Amino acid sequence: MKFEIGDKVTVLHSNEEGEVVEMINDKMVLVEVRGVRFPAYIDQLDFPYFKRFSEKKNLPLKKEKTFVDQLPTDKSKKTSNPQDGFWLRILPVSDDDEFGDEVVESLKIYLVNHTEKGLSFHYKLNYAGKPDFSLNNEIPASKEFYLHDIPFENLNDAPVFEFDFSLLQAEKSKAPHFETSLKLKAKQVFLRIEEIRKKGEASFAYKLFDRYPDKALEEDKPEYQAPGRNGNKIYDAKHSRQHLEPAKYEVDLHIEKLTPDWRNLTNFEMLTLQLNTFEKYLDLAIAHHQHNLIVIHGVGKGKLKDEIHEILNARREVRSFINQYDPRYGYGATEIFL
Repeated sequence: MKFEIGDKVTVLHSNEEGEVVEMINDKMVLVEVRGVRFPAYIDQLDFPYFKRFSEKKNLPLKKEKTFVDQLPTDKSKKTSNPQDGFWLRILPVSDDDEFGDEVVESLKIYLVNHTEKGLSFHYKLNYAGKPDFSLNNEIPASKEFYLHDIPFENLNDAPVFEFDFSLLQAEKSKAPHFETSLKLKAKQVFLRIEEIRKKGEASFAYKLFDRYPDKALEEDKPEYQAPGRNGNKIYDAKHSRQHLEPAKYEVDLHIEKLTPDWRNLTNFEMLTLQLNTFEKYLDLAIAHHQHNLIVIHGVGKGKLKDEIHEILNARREVRSFINQYDPRYGYGATEIFL
């Protein structure tokens, strides 16, 4: 092994010096640079003294006089830790099988807090609706937190990551807590792993939120009935739908219909946006007690259609669905009966 824990290293692509804090496998290590930890391939690192030895020492040139009006305008400096949201980062850990092929064995799961707020969190991992792991802890602003490893084959059990966040220092204008979750689909993770391998990157991430939310206004709160016999307040379900976004009977998932910036998206990002939009309007159709929904997915290579049908097969609210020729859509739409 080229490096050991505690070794000082230079990150080749950024010329920054850091320290090895964890050995991931024989190809990767975890590096800390100015308080930020991230995985890196060993061939992307070197010892600092190699760099210093190989650098040519140039004699300083004689400085010419510079006047104030000749100075360049100051540009905003890029920070190494931007405030770009709160992320769940996944690091695939691979090893070579008996045939010499690289095979992913497990996934390291991290929380990355690229916000200005320190948060406490309650984390739960569920497989097929059954709880498997839970943890209560804290993550300061601009830091990351290692959660645990999950076996790669567990992706077939529909893992769901659930989080309940609250501020370390409560603020009157901010929500007392904030819940969010992320469902991982095996096919999407396979695509992401192939994508980062082509780019030579070590990990990929899903954004959980941009910033911690503000406190809800009073008029946004749901209505409650008087306390029941046991003293608990009972939510009036008949008024619940008035707080939901209106449903649709026809949803067009062509990417140009969903975002004007679609040309800058990768294939994976397009597919993720399309599937998230589909699940949103499927959930709304169910909540509004619609009897049917038409989703327009196009023909193409059939990837989007196959993903949609896989989701429908797993939803108990779906009575049946059909993809047959229609003069309006050809074979590019599926009708869903709820």
